[in-house]
Amino acid sequence: MAIDNLQLSIIVVLIILFSGLVSVGLYFRKRTSNVAGFVLGGRNVGPWISAFSYGVTYFSAVIFVGFAGQFGWRFGISAVWIGLGNALIGSLMAWLLLGKRTRIMTNHLNSATMPEFFGKRYMSQKLKIAASIIIFIFMIPYTASLFNGLSWLFSEVFDIPFEAFIIVMGVVTAIFVVAGGYFAAAVNDFIQGIIMLICFCAIIFAVMQDNGGLVTAINSLSLVEDTDYAPGVFASLFGPDPLTLLGVVILTSLGAWGLPQMVARFYAIKSEKMIPIGAVVSTVFAVVIAGGSYFLGGFGRLYSDVVVRNEAGGVVFDRIMPTILTNISDVMTAIVIILVFAASISTLSALVMSSSSTLTLDFIKGNIVKEMSTKKQLIYLRVLIVFFIVISAVIAITSYRGNIIFIAQLMGISWGAMAGSFLAPFLYGLFWKRASTISIWCCFIFSSGLMTLNVLFRSSFPTLLRSPINCGAFCILAGLVIVPLVSMLTKAPDKESVENCFSVFK
Repeated sequence: MAIDNLQLSIIVVLIILFSGLVSVGLYFRKRTSNVAGFVLGGRNVGPWISAFSYGVTYFSAVIFVGFAGQFGWRFGISAVWIGLGNALIGSLMAWLLLGKRTRIMTNHLNSATMPEFFGKRYMSQKLKIAASIIIFIFMIPYTASLFNGLSWLFSEVFDIPFEAFIIVMGVVTAIFVVAGGYFAAAVNDFIQGIIMLICFCAIIFAVMQDNGGLVTAINSLSLVEDTDYAPGVFASLFGPDPLTLLGVVILTSLGAWGLPQMVARFYAIKSEKMIPIGAVVSTVFAVVIAGGSYFLGGFGRLYSDVVVRNEAGGVVFDRIMPTILTNISDVMTAIVIILVFAASISTLSALVMSSSSTLTLDFIKGNIVKEMSTKKQLIYLRVLIVFFIVISAVIAITSYRGNIIFIAQLMGISWGAMAGSFLAPFLYGLFWKRASTISIWCCFIFSSGLMTLNVLFRSSFPTLLRSPINCGAFCILAGLVIVPLVSMLTKAPDKESVENCFSVFK
């Protein structure tokens, strides 16, 4: 098969990128001699690296390809509210409200994972096990959605089977994460975050130029007609469906507070005094990447004549962004490929680290394997990283071949279950002494159970909640009510144990 100049250029750049990733992993191998070093980088990660790591873990190909394409098409320019919510709520408020207390309390309790925090904060080993099971089950769809985010891009550019790219991406990720652990992943996140910022600025400029500038593009969008909506609605402030738009903002912004792979960035930062720096850097990154993604997606309808449609004539949402950008120029195609690869590998490394550490430290250790030496724990951690990459790749390939589900829905299921289960217990656990163990159980069961039912019996749900996005947002908000309500109706936790948890703040 002949390879043209564009394909050759992309392959060369990706080889350089992969070589850098692997080199960083091997360089930081010396920092992984113990579990704390492997899982949290020895809690010695600087604010800039932590902030970029938070950002690239947050924003991956799922956001750029799946969410931006689908919600930009549905909401028009008002989709920018999602990006602004991600920046102000998901980044700035998360760092300022959760960052300091998370760093202090998790260090005080010597907890390396979110389930371990729950177990020690609420004095329940069973609660820790339950949290680890929820992560194990619902993290996999999210990881698989990362691979799916690449599928449509490569189908536009290469004739090479998509499976080959999944294997390469999985192998590279496995090497640098297995070798260098959290610190290597965080340093690579910083490098790839810089790449993402540069690429994204170029992409925004190119799309605006392709549409005659910002004013002309918005004017063109206001002229788009759709028989289901009033004229000009896609260029309006709140778009055609404000309620669903609000649900997306809640899920993707507030939901980040309850995701284990996000919160782990606060565990690992060197000092709570560095939180303000991390907050500013992370927010600026989010404004550019998230705000830019939804901003571009909002102009998707200007390309309605070239977007891919299914046999029934419906738009294939996951093809919108790849089609738009690969139709502008060959240079833009190369930039997009590099951007999405950088974003996906960074998020993938964070997810498999979180999954393997949770399963090893919170589920296997002390329950299945009673005695685990440091060496054995590190072996389990590394083996499970590979396991999660393999199983996620298999799901992604199956989904790609069968065109089973859109990326946004796949991610919505995962985020809804985990954020709905964990956000309220984690937030109240940091700030409120009265939160009871029973209330946490109720929150776990409600959110994970409802999202499971949504997958199995979606057609039986009320119309608004049939979307995994809306259902996930509902779980998050419900958890914030369930925990305090059930806590006030049940027995208060042991005062001495709770005071010990909060004593560090005195």
